[in-house]
Amino acid sequence: MTKSTKNSAVLLIHCPDKSGIVVAITEFIYKNDGNILYLDQHVDTERGVFFMRVEWELDGFAIDRHKIAEYFETLVGSRYQMTSQLYFADDKPRMALFVSKMSHCFYDLLARYECGELDVEIPLVISNHTDLQTASERLGIEYHCISINKDNKEEQEARQKALLAQHDIDFIVLARYMQVLSDEFVKDYPQRVINIHHSFLPAFPGGRPYHSAHERGVKIIGATSHYVTAELDAGPIIEQDVVHVSHKDTVEDLVRIGRDLEKIVLARAVRHHVHHDLLVYENRTVVFD
Repeated sequence: MTKSTKNSAVLLIHCPDKSGIVVAITEFIYKNDGNILYLDQHVDTERGVFFMRVEWELDGFAIDRHKIAEYFETLVGSRYQMTSQLYFADDKPRMALFVSKMSHCFYDLLARYECGELDVEIPLVISNHTDLQTASERLGIEYHCISINKDNKEEQEARQKALLAQHDIDFIVLARYMQVLSDEFVKDYPQRVINIHHSFLPAFPGGRPYHSAHERGVKIIGATSHYVTAELDAGPIIEQDVVHVSHKDTVEDLVRIGRDLEKIVLARAVRHHVHHDLLVYENRTVVFD
């Protein structure tokens, strides 16, 4: 997908499928002097649900940007029982990184941020270790080490949430953060916490999945990035990929290949979220091309 222009609006929609939806949406944009840059749609025929992502230029658009959502709901959305989300390309999301000791995803996201590939702000890094503090502060990003155990989890998560609120964080990326967020924490950030892990689950759980997979002679390695929900590792999947391996690969090779794949898959997932290329319906995502 082409990167959005800086003065455009993105509308994500889902509603019961019926005739006339596309005409109603495009007519709303056309009649208010909008120029459509991108439109993609999908119909889930099993559920009878219509999905759409539409983006249009705001230069010369007749409706003030602060009133677009209200006008759209009144003129189109309510008629078709639509659930819609409106975003603006020049609103740069504010992302917080949660990290522990494993650095591969953390460094990859920082590199993409530093070179401008990820169009986000990163005001804050939260960790339960100090290992990556220097890398964070080199880029002028605040780093807070908040150790968590079973006795202080509630108190420490309250500290984390206070920092997130203080920095107006829009979404969180768990860059191999080796702590399980509480249900209460997750409920405060619905579809705003992105996680990454290998795709050996549930066949090879535990702390040494690559060793177990090597013993079984696996032929593919995968990675999955998803939104975090109260059910562990069961949230809506954003991005996945696999790579082939063979009997020639050692455990160390599998770990290296797996970490490379985790970096790529997580970066893709973050990019989808930042560009508003996806929407969540029930426990599934619709990711637009």
